[in-house]
Amino acid sequence: MRYEIYLAPEAVEDLSRLPPHVRATVKSAIERHLRHTPTATSKSRIKRLRRETRPQYRLRVGDVRVFYDVTDDSVEVVAIVPKSGAAEWLERAGE
Repeated sequence: MRYEIYLAPEAVEDLSRLPPHVRATVKSAIERHLRHTPTATSKSRIKRLRRETRPQYRLRVGDVRVFYDVTDDSVEVVAIVPKSGAAEWLERAGE
């Protein structure tokens, strides 16, 4: 199944703040991992967040974390955060 990928306005801002080479890597990883199998968890790449109802998942791309939710046919990227700020972002924005 092919999922539609939407970026929340905050995620678009987060992405634009990344250096160009990191931005390209993150865009490529979002397309590669979230387009067809966004819920396929693994030990290192995709993690289901158990304590949160929103966001539901986290994608690890080097030192960047992509937080997203999955519905029936779409993926909404809610934030793209450096690893160093991921825990703080979850405390503040997670539900």
